[in-house]
Amino acid sequence: MPPASLPTPRTALLVATLAALAFTCSAHAQQFRTGQVADSYAQNCASCHGANLQGGSAPSMLDDVWSVGGDPESLARAIRDGVPEKGMPAWGQVMEDKDVRAMVIYLQEQRTKFQNGQITFPAPADSISVQSELHTYQLNTWVGGLDEPYSLAFLSADRAIVTEKKGALYVIENGQRAAEPIKGLPEIFNQGQGGLYDVVPHPQYAQNGWIYFAFADPGEGGSMTRIVRGKLQGNELVDVQTIFQARADLYIPASARVHWGGRMVFDRDGMLFFSVGERGQRDHAQDVTRPNGKVHRLHDDGRIPAGNPFVGQADAVQSIWSFGHRNPQGLAFHPVTGALYDLEHGPRGGDELNHVEKGRNYGWPVITYGIEYSGAGITELTHKEGMEQPITYWVPSLAVCGMNFYTGDLFPQWKNHLFISSLAAEELRRLEIKDGQVVKQEIIFKGLGRIRHVVGGPDGALYAMLPNRIARIAPVQ
Repeated sequence: MPPASLPTPRTALLVATLAALAFTCSAHAQQFRTGQVADSYAQNCASCHGANLQGGSAPSMLDDVWSVGGDPESLARAIRDGVPEKGMPAWGQVMEDKDVRAMVIYLQEQRTKFQNGQITFPAPADSISVQSELHTYQLNTWVGGLDEPYSLAFLSADRAIVTEKKGALYVIENGQRAAEPIKGLPEIFNQGQGGLYDVVPHPQYAQNGWIYFAFADPGEGGSMTRIVRGKLQGNELVDVQTIFQARADLYIPASARVHWGGRMVFDRDGMLFFSVGERGQRDHAQDVTRPNGKVHRLHDDGRIPAGNPFVGQADAVQSIWSFGHRNPQGLAFHPVTGALYDLEHGPRGGDELNHVEKGRNYGWPVITYGIEYSGAGITELTHKEGMEQPITYWVPSLAVCGMNFYTGDLFPQWKNHLFISSLAAEELRRLEIKDGQVVKQEIIFKGLGRIRHVVGGPDGALYAMLPNRIARIAPVQ
């Protein structure tokens, strides 16, 4: 055996390899190339960690075996400070913090994509039974022949109304869609992400007949989310009244065709809450003199409630309830606690579920867990005093949309669980929330197309808005 003071040939080889790797990586570190995060990884990291993160002279980042920890904070620290004993250089002197964040999100995206590729998720065809964690269910087409259905509202046990994003509105009777769309809606801005969004009946619909609609409203050279209500008379909407409409000078130019929000929900007191996305104007989300990037609260007839947080503040939009939102596409009240939740469509990474409270600031764009769609960083900040943290967030993004708590009786173990829809991920997810925290998530099905909303029906079934149909989810008979 060689003397203890001398390295063995194998040890010497390992030391030499690590030294060479450290030298090579250190040389790269002096000229770290920034840009789109995938390009940055390919140019600076792939030579050690592999083109597909599969590993090489450095370990794989796909197998969830970590020597420094695989959580976002540990990954960021390893990138920024390095791991010298393993030949990993410190990139912090040549990378901005926002670019470190972007690299962490890229690694998380690639790892999740790889792991999802090893799992078979339920993608049920009609009449096929699926065993989820808590219930066996069957998914069937309830109404077909639709074009991007966005929202569904039941007016009675056998009558409903459905919106299509492109601007059409239909009555559904006993599971059959009417041949002709309902007339009488105002003009709708139907470009980009603009269109017809949520439909919600008044809590006392049976007595007063009011139905509420959210849509992208065209104006002079711009557009903004607008809320109206009307009554259904035959196949026509009559007595249409505007509940919320921004001042004309606050409309956003037509070239900004994103982020309208457009969800509505009534609370137990009959107050109407609705969301307005920041319309691609990020800084507006922090500006309470503008309506976009906010959740709003009004009386059912459009009057400003005296208890709103910015009532009396000069120049503030009096209907604002909370601010700092990007694109809240889901709103729902917990059926037991009465807490309001918003499902927020984030940038690349950083979709959020928030507990929305009076006057609170939810941070966009000052803090976020996401990055630009290009892969560039937005900000290094994920926390800041005076700004709220999400209940949970998703990296990679699911591209979340509508949501609802289940309150029916057909699935007793799903009672009061939150069901969320997603566009890019094509998932319907079930979330269990206890003491204000998400304690469980389950993918109910995946791969049936973009899902814009999920609602509970008076029969206790769940109804999901798929690309060209409404699917009904019910227990196996």
